[in-house]
Amino acid sequence: MSEKLWGGRFAESTDALVERFTASIAVDARLYRQDIRGSIAHARMLGRVGVLEAAEVEAITAGLLQVREEISAGQLPLSEALEDIHMHVENRLIELIGDTGKKLHTGRSRNDQVATDMRLYVREALDDAIARLQELQTVFLDLAEREAETVLPGLTHMQVAQPVTFGHHCMAYVEMFHRDTGRLQDARKRVNVLPLGSAALAGTTFPIDRWDVARELGFDHVAENSLDAVSDRDFLLEVLSDFSILAVHLSRLSEELIYWMSSALAFIDLPDAFCTGSSIMPQKKNPDVAELIRGKSGKVMGQMTSLLILMKGQPLAYNRDNQEDKSIFFSALDEIQASLEVLIHMLPGLRTYPKRMREEAEKGFATATDLADYLVRKGIPFRDAHAIVGRAVRLAQTQGIGLEGLSLHELQKICPQVGPEVAEVLSLEGSVAARNHLGGTAPEQVRSAIARARTRLQRERSF
Repeated sequence: MSEKLWGGRFAESTDALVERFTASIAVDARLYRQDIRGSIAHARMLGRVGVLEAAEVEAITAGLLQVREEISAGQLPLSEALEDIHMHVENRLIELIGDTGKKLHTGRSRNDQVATDMRLYVREALDDAIARLQELQTVFLDLAEREAETVLPGLTHMQVAQPVTFGHHCMAYVEMFHRDTGRLQDARKRVNVLPLGSAALAGTTFPIDRWDVARELGFDHVAENSLDAVSDRDFLLEVLSDFSILAVHLSRLSEELIYWMSSALAFIDLPDAFCTGSSIMPQKKNPDVAELIRGKSGKVMGQMTSLLILMKGQPLAYNRDNQEDKSIFFSALDEIQASLEVLIHMLPGLRTYPKRMREEAEKGFATATDLADYLVRKGIPFRDAHAIVGRAVRLAQTQGIGLEGLSLHELQKICPQVGPEVAEVLSLEGSVAARNHLGGTAPEQVRSAIARARTRLQRERSF
């Protein structure tokens, strides 16, 4: 039983089957840096409040730094018998410095220790995800600037509705990812709360200084209730919820990339380096990256559901079920990080085919609303204008042409108020340019939106 740091209570060794079943080291090994950082802060605090002597703190700190180096170098064997990363670190520390290492765990429990490790890890993960999202916004801003005047058919119900610019379409994703960034920044505030000092569930009898640890580890707040602190996984649920919304956005983007690249539309082409071929059909170029992002988004949403179910039946305080939170979170995080990274590198090489976009935008009578608005400006009530344009559409359909193909004489037979200036109204360029207001698709407004978004992004990055 000597290898078990908690083994004094037990008369029998742990069954090998139980060791395999309960071990989490394969998952939580990635927490070693956070575990050692939190342990050093805890030891230093114990020294400052007089629980440990200065020499003991120095030995523990030096030993922990050595353990960190050994793990980083892959020199510390990982064993299921030691259960988790916390036991591995503490066991190796004791091997290095002897009985002094046994004093590290004074005034804390693995319950508040793992909660602290996870908050440190999640905080770093959020900072990384926020930085990637900001970089992805920059990619879309560059695309929007490049394609500010490229006309694209805007769809509703997957039917041609009104012409928009591709730049305007790109800016829609800038707004989505801006909201995603804001959600993660807001979640970070609730992540950045220190649970250490709550011990197993009731606190500790030692004269600890929790704010001392919080300051050293960069936490903004200290958890107010020890029961809640060790059992709370709301911060993970919130981040997974935000990741799920982000995954929805990534999936919608991927679906559009796939749709636009299809041979039926051929609006865009993605770089060869980010596509794959077929083992049997030599001509194929498949948007596999976008398809995988679309698929991985479901895994992220599934992980959020998994954690909700994991937590819903747990009484206070800590339960071993919570060991599973790490594999759930790490899985979702890895998918999000990988998806963002590949999009950041793929999208700058996206190529558009404006001629094909224009051909499709000319279908479906995309400027019909423009004609109705034109008639309203002529003094015709909108509902009457709507009916007039409907008749014009029906006439054009019988001839197999667009509204712009109808002669002035034909339009005037339907509505005498139509004048020769209607040709500009029915053009794609005239349609997009006419929507020249905040939030509109006019190239002038797209460029203004890009400038505002760049300023906003620069301001956010400066904090």
